[in-house]
Amino acid sequence: MPDVVIDYATVFRLLPGMVALLTPDLVYLDANEEFLHSSGRTREQLIGRYLFDVFPDNPNDPGANGIRNLAASLRRVVESGERDAMALQRYDVESAERPGEWEERYWSPVNAPVFDSEGRVVLLVHRVEEVTELIRARSRRTGGRAQVLEAELYTRARELQELNERLREAHAREREVALALQNAMLPVTRPTGDTRIAVRYRPAAGSLNVCGDWYDLVDLSGDRIAVAVGDVVGHGLAAAGVMGQLRSALSATSRVAEGPAEALEVLGLYARSVEGAENTTVVETCIDWDSRTITYSSAGHLPPALVRRDGTVDFLDQATDPPLGARPEHLPRPQATTGFVQGDTLVLYTDGLVERRREDIDASLQRLAAALVRHRGADPERIADALLVDLLPVGGATDDTALIVVRL
Repeated sequence: MPDVVIDYATVFRLLPGMVALLTPDLVYLDANEEFLHSSGRTREQLIGRYLFDVFPDNPNDPGANGIRNLAASLRRVVESGERDAMALQRYDVESAERPGEWEERYWSPVNAPVFDSEGRVVLLVHRVEEVTELIRARSRRTGGRAQVLEAELYTRARELQELNERLREAHAREREVALALQNAMLPVTRPTGDTRIAVRYRPAAGSLNVCGDWYDLVDLSGDRIAVAVGDVVGHGLAAAGVMGQLRSALSATSRVAEGPAEALEVLGLYARSVEGAENTTVVETCIDWDSRTITYSSAGHLPPALVRRDGTVDFLDQATDPPLGARPEHLPRPQATTGFVQGDTLVLYTDGLVERRREDIDASLQRLAAALVRHRGADPERIADALLVDLLPVGGATDDTALIVVRL
């Protein structure tokens, strides 16, 4: 089959059905011919203009809620990065030929995100199917019966939308409770000795995405400290509850274990008795200032980054094992040790900071390394803030992010 060069602009223009492209700020970037024809607007009346300036609510209808419903759907797409199909909407449109005269119209909209290479929502695809003519045709054929069916259909659609809104409110309340639970269970950090430590926790954007990320800092005997981050599979209150159990268990185990490998070994055995703890990832490091060494072990987690004073970045990936509960047999976990000099920086993080849709993890880690090199001269607090700005999507990440920066 010969290579075919596809003119996507022409394809978009000729798409069947009404399709428009919006910015996340709800400004029209483009619209196909069917959208222009069915909406009764020219390109000049659409492109570059705010959606609800072009299509406001009918001022003569005190019950009009088209703007509220459509704005809520589009906002959900921007915040969650997920497609949103709306219930049937009555959304009157002002006549282009007769200003001040409003036409009763019925629509079935679907809104979908378009992502850039870093997983940020940069465009909204606004597809609309109009059913006004179908309802009118049925009314002409069968008179009053069709009007009853129309009213019934519209009423059921409104009820469905109201039910969806109540469900979203319930999920939002669950998210608030889960966040409060997470914050209550995460440790209050403080400098240990003369170290400088910065921690950050950022919940996922969107009401349904509270996850089980955690961090922990534990003072050990001598001039040592254990630093760990972990990530529980799942979302919501259940994940937050599992996170609390595992964090507390690791914190206690780290105080008596011989090193990170033994601490994770014991944690893995404990995780088998905790429902929902399977496949949790966690990495723990033990920083010893007397010997100037970092000993570490990882249970399927992303490798900590050690930023040298000379600008090189080493990912601590020489002691990686499967996540907790990922294999039936019990085996000792690996452990590795590396040295550091004063002024180096250790960074532990969860996947929300770096992973992006359709991107290879090596590219994600290289982006992290580049950001760390750019900001290596700053203090830990500024490095932590800079990493969140540089690496998290503008609209907010779809996964939680835990981050610890330690100046060695």
